[in-house]
Amino acid sequence: MTDTILGPDGHPRCRWCQAAPKFFDYHDNEWGYPVGDDQRLFEKLCLESFQSGLSWRTILAKRENFRRAFHGFDFHKMADFTDHDVERLLQDQGIIRHRGKIEAVINNARRAQELVAETGSLAAYVWRYEARPEDLPPPQSASTSPESVAMSKDLKKRGWKFVGPTTVFAFMQAMGLVNDHAEGCVMREKAAKLRREFTKPE
Repeated sequence: MTDTILGPDGHPRCRWCQAAPKFFDYHDNEWGYPVGDDQRLFEKLCLESFQSGLSWRTILAKRENFRRAFHGFDFHKMADFTDHDVERLLQDQGIIRHRGKIEAVINNARRAQELVAETGSLAAYVWRYEARPEDLPPPQSASTSPESVAMSKDLKKRGWKFVGPTTVFAFMQAMGLVNDHAEGCVMREKAAKLRREFTKPE
């Protein structure tokens, strides 16, 4: 079995794209490209937390609902959520109604504010954990990395929740800290080029 399949245009894509029609667009236009925007980074950390124990297909289908429910994942607004908001969210059929995960991302919004106050931005903190390409295993052969383990450990020490090493590694794959497009995937070089051109936040 190869690590790629043919996409709608006849060019090879990462094999996981075949799991759902929406995956091709997500794969081609988002996954693996470097992100330096705090709000997008926080959104992805939240969505990966909600995905824990579920499939990304489920989360992606509900992403716009999540964005509406959590004010676009503006962590400054989310940090002000109260018990009333938790109850509101538990009644929202458009999202994953899991009290522990809802309370976790609200907690994480407050921790994100603390992190920004210390480091200047969430992006500056996150990109400290970028791995050197030569230190990475072959694409799509691992579910964690030394960097994801280290970041997970530090976030947990800072009081973040639902940020285990596997969750953090999936976040790193999606946000471009790792180019995990399969060898032969038509988007692998695009991701590599964008990473070369990306100015890491400081």
